[in-house]
Amino acid sequence: MLEPYQGRVYDPCCGSGGMFIQSEKFIEEHGGNPLNLAVYGQEMNHTTWRLAKMNLAVHGIDADIQWDNAGSFHQDKHPSLKADYILANPPFNISDWGGERLVEDARWQYGVPPKGNANFGWLQHIIHHLAPRGHAGVVLANGSMSSQTSGEGEIRKQLIEQDRVDCMVALPGQLFYSTQIPVCLWILSRDKSANGLRDRRGEVLFIDARKKGHMVDRVRREFSEGDIESISGTYRRWRAKPETLEEKNWEAYADEPGFCKSEGLEMIRKFDHVLTPGRYVGTASNEVDQVTFEKQFGQLKGNLTSILDDSAELSVAIRNLFKV
Repeated sequence: MLEPYQGRVYDPCCGSGGMFIQSEKFIEEHGGNPLNLAVYGQEMNHTTWRLAKMNLAVHGIDADIQWDNAGSFHQDKHPSLKADYILANPPFNISDWGGERLVEDARWQYGVPPKGNANFGWLQHIIHHLAPRGHAGVVLANGSMSSQTSGEGEIRKQLIEQDRVDCMVALPGQLFYSTQIPVCLWILSRDKSANGLRDRRGEVLFIDARKKGHMVDRVRREFSEGDIESISGTYRRWRAKPETLEEKNWEAYADEPGFCKSEGLEMIRKFDHVLTPGRYVGTASNEVDQVTFEKQFGQLKGNLTSILDDSAELSVAIRNLFKV
C-alpha cells in the first residue's frame, strides 16, 4: 500500500528486520534499486537485534539498526530522524511500557497515552518521526479503532480531526504465528495531498478485509496475491489522480458495499470518531438480496432449538453421572 521505492524507511520496533526485507523485495519486483532506500530501526531485545543485523547483512542491506534495552519510547536512538516511510508491527496492548515517566513528552501532540496501554504511544511516536510528506503503515490490535477508555478516544479524535488518518483496514484473525486475534492496519499520512497523489484531505478510506484469505492449516490463515492486490489496489486507486488512472489503465475508485467506503469527517464524527471499517462499508448487496429476515430468523430459531435440546440431554447425562 505504501510503495516505498526510495527515501528513508524506519521501524521503531524492528524485530529481526522483516519489514525492511519486504521493502527490498518490493523494490526489486518493481524494477527499482534497493540502494535508493536508507534504512533505520531500533530494537530493545539484544538477541533479536543481532538477528536483525545478520538478516540485513545476508540480504546486502546497509542499515542503521540501533539497540537499547530501554526501547524506543525511553531511549530514542534516532531522535532527529524524519522518515519518508514508517512500517511497524508494535507489540499489542503493552501495559508496562513506563508511560508514567513520559507524561510531558514532546511526542504526545494529540494527547497523553494511557499508562496502561502503549498503542497510542506507538502511533504518536511514529507520526513524530514522519517527514512532512511521509506515510506510515502500522499493525495494531482492533481495540485501537474504537476504545474510549483512558483518553484513547480523545487521542483518536485528534488524529482524525488533524487529518493524520489516511486509511483503515480491518484484517481477519489467524494471520500471525504469535497471535490468532484479528488486527487492523492504520495508514497514516502527514500530508494527504502530497507525493503527486489525489488530494484526500478530510476523507478516510475504510476497507473491511475480514473475509479475505484462506486457511492453510487448522490455526493459520494466509492472503493470496489476489487478496493483497484487492486491498492495496483499492487504496492505490483511491489515492490516484485521474491522469494516473488513465496512464496505468486503472478503473476509477468506487465504493463497494461490504468491502470499501470513502468517508468524510462529518460521518466519522457521527460515529464518535470510531474507525472500525464495518461501521462504514455496510453489507454487500448480494448478501442483502439473498438472506431475508424471515430466513435469518428461521435459522436462528432452529439453532436455538437445537442448543436447548442438547442442553437438556447434557443435563440428564450429568445428573446420571453424579447420581443427583
